[in-house]
Amino acid sequence: MPNQIKDLYKIDQTSFDYIYEENVNVPLKDDKGLVRCNVYRPKETGKQYPVLVTYGPYGKDIHYSHFHADSFNEVPEEHHSPHSAWETPDPGFWTRNEYAIVRADERGLGQSPGVLNTMSRGTSEAFFDVIEWAASQPWSNGKVGLLGISYYAGSQWRVAARQPKGLACIIPWEGMSDYYRDRCRHGGILSNTFIKFWWNRQVITNQYGRPGRAARNWGFDTIEGDLSEEELLSNLRDQTADNEKYRFLDEDYYASKDYDMGDIKVPILSVGNWGGILLHLRGNVEGYLNAGSDLKYLRFLTGRHDLPFYGKENVEMQKSFLDAFLKDHDTQGWTTGKAPKVGLVLRKGDVGYNDVEAEKHYPQRFENEWPIARTQYTKYFLTPDRQIVESQPDKTEQSQVSYKALGTLKEPQLVQFTSKPFQQETEITGHIVAHLNVSLSAISNTAIAPTELDLFLTIRHLDSTGKEIFYTGTVGDPVPITKGWLRVSLRKTEPKHPRSKPWHPHREYRSTDVLPVKTGEVYGVDVEIWPTNVVVGKGNRLVLEVSSGDTQGAGLFEHNSDVDRPRESLEGLNHINFGPDHDNFVLLPIIPSP
Repeated sequence: MPNQIKDLYKIDQTSFDYIYEENVNVPLKDDKGLVRCNVYRPKETGKQYPVLVTYGPYGKDIHYSHFHADSFNEVPEEHHSPHSAWETPDPGFWTRNEYAIVRADERGLGQSPGVLNTMSRGTSEAFFDVIEWAASQPWSNGKVGLLGISYYAGSQWRVAARQPKGLACIIPWEGMSDYYRDRCRHGGILSNTFIKFWWNRQVITNQYGRPGRAARNWGFDTIEGDLSEEELLSNLRDQTADNEKYRFLDEDYYASKDYDMGDIKVPILSVGNWGGILLHLRGNVEGYLNAGSDLKYLRFLTGRHDLPFYGKENVEMQKSFLDAFLKDHDTQGWTTGKAPKVGLVLRKGDVGYNDVEAEKHYPQRFENEWPIARTQYTKYFLTPDRQIVESQPDKTEQSQVSYKALGTLKEPQLVQFTSKPFQQETEITGHIVAHLNVSLSAISNTAIAPTELDLFLTIRHLDSTGKEIFYTGTVGDPVPITKGWLRVSLRKTEPKHPRSKPWHPHREYRSTDVLPVKTGEVYGVDVEIWPTNVVVGKGNRLVLEVSSGDTQGAGLFEHNSDVDRPRESLEGLNHINFGPDHDNFVLLPIIPSP
């Protein structure tokens, strides 16, 4: 261990446009150590201010321009300050608007000692203590709000469920709410490449005690000094290893991170991005649907993962919501429930992708609820000749559409079902389910029989010429409409569960839920496809793509772990079966025209 924990608290009231307090010690309850934070507050003393708290792994002292220079250069100038940080509210802007900012290093990271165990129950408990500390400070008005992107959003759901004193509202901006289903195991399949990238670039590099941080412009070296490699290893839970090792929600690793969304009672503004089809979008919707708050609002937007948070209209929305609950100044009806419950950006037309100005042409609309009450859930049937048709096809003899297992992003193995041109403009907004009758077989008579089948589904949009229309993904990459996944051995659903709906199959993903997958047997499965929006133009077509691995649009979020997807279990032929008792269809949420 390093030398005795130091209190090297510093305060600077002259160098910046705000009072800056560095490395403030926040004692944790039950003698569990401390967390260090930086505090930024308006210079006018003698007043009390509402507090915005962030708590996360990326380093309270790593400047945005060092963490992601290209992104920082596109952030509006009014959100540039000497202490701007990735995915967090800028101290310069918010102190000018009479808010205090508390930015804490998560336990085991930056300047906060302890075991690095991201998203764990223990680190959520520490976040709880930071919130209560912030609410009790003499410069605080006793009201705390949470505002941040991604990790700084996902952690909000968990800590809000613990109901810390002083927490008045949250804005989880593009933030998963379900660690297992949203982030780690899509349909039970490990989403490994992003976790590895995230862990190795953004987390482990900031571990408490790791040498050389200052030399790399990655914040400051640890106050108490460096730790040895052995100490560093003993002070962490490696998320890349844990997610590969543990497969089920009833194992302690995942169970310890679970919580009851119904325990969240504070007002919520949940902001999701239609392009977040592999990480956060589902969590924003599920958090909104299942939180126990009386006042909760859902907004959907488009654009890259990082920039919309700092856009003028979005900041005005953040500020009006926070002003309402933290300053008792409500101009939009947030506190009375008169504000629209749901706000949509409608992805209509082909405006390109990663183009902020072009996406401003997307129309917007408000709704009273989610899912939209007037939704017409409509079955579109698949046919053996790889079409999507609106009416149930005549019963035919048994047949199969087949493709090889173990497809990859570079060498995809897939089949595509394509609709006829739509006869009129059609809006699809909401939750999608695909029902498929699948089976598998060995690649040859002499090959070992496979024992698992992984399904990767993608919905694509073609214009009238057959050109695919792409949308903006997380890092500005071109993505299709949406995706869904299922490991067939985890096909068991819980139809009596409160969250289970015809448009939303619910699975518990327990070790006891595993069912056999045998060659020659046909399994009818319902595959959850993530919620989405698209307006299909007249003459345009939809494609349902069924593949055995990642395809275009997966981006950083591939599912290619040899441990989780061993060749000996999966290698073979996958089949979609058609016949008198085997209807295959996709259930689409059609929004009728006014």
